[in-house]
Amino acid sequence: MTKSVIASMKTNMDKSVESLRKEYQKVRTGRATTALLDDIKVTYYDVPTPLNQVASLSIPEARVMIIQPWEVKLIPVIEKAILNANIGLTPTNDGKVIRLSMPPLTEERRKEIVKMLRKMAEDAKIAMRNIRRDGNDELKKLEKDKKISEDDLKRAEKEVQDVTNSFVSKIDEVLALKEKEVMEV
Repeated sequence: MTKSVIASMKTNMDKSVESLRKEYQKVRTGRATTALLDDIKVTYYDVPTPLNQVASLSIPEARVMIIQPWEVKLIPVIEKAILNANIGLTPTNDGKVIRLSMPPLTEERRKEIVKMLRKMAEDAKIAMRNIRRDGNDELKKLEKDKKISEDDLKRAEKEVQDVTNSFVSKIDEVLALKEKEVMEV
């Protein structure tokens, strides 16, 4: 019975770590990544459509992204959507493709980004603690309902804490990797 509570916790914690990774992909570093464009939608035949479904996205160089729309008439629509998305990039086009150049980050901007990354990691850790609390509450309810013994409860609570600690260290690893990426020139 305690195994299902812990398995459920692990699943939720995995989702939290994965969510943090996805959020980190959207953070602009000095390097080009198509993840920056994931949330951008363009109006295509009066339907809001994700950018990657109306154009091919490529990264020919470390600091350059190229967007090649399936239809040339979409270029102004895509440019407007990128500007409205407020991702800090200005599109330029040559009539066939749109180029997005990633300007190098200043030291000050890098420090701001790292501060933001740390806050995101802290929010993920808070989510872990909430999942841990919910798991412990469920275990205490099982013990109160006499479905597990007090000894089982203590063992399970220790396992819950061990699982939480391992996921918190995963968050720290993800944060360290992203910080390193942001701080490299």
